[in-house]
Amino acid sequence: MYLRPDEVARVLEKAGFEMDTVTPKTYGYRRGENYVYVNREARLGRTALVIHPTLKEKSLNYADPASDIKTCDHYTHFPMYLVGDTQDHYGIPHGFSSRAALERYLQSMFG
Repeated sequence: MYLRPDEVARVLEKAGFEMDTVTPKTYGYRRGENYVYVNREARLGRTALVIHPTLKEKSLNYADPASDIKTCDHYTHFPMYLVGDTQDHYGIPHGFSSRAALERYLQSMFG
């Protein structure tokens, strides 16, 4: 069982991230130069945290992504995914099974 999007949002806020964007599909969070999204459509939480694609390699040291990419027209702080027919923004989705695991990940990635 993974943390639901609302639980991921609470952990981000506790870690010092500030929500600056709310859409029907996402919450956008900023801390300094770092930006992440909470995928509100991730009902089971498997893809609840979406990080910037340039952080993919660093992130592999701390957690395995839920899939290679997650596209969404609401990820406006992330680059466009230009492969195929869709012209959406994209990031790297992650799911965490506990608050402690997510806190460790955030500390390792953004601490």
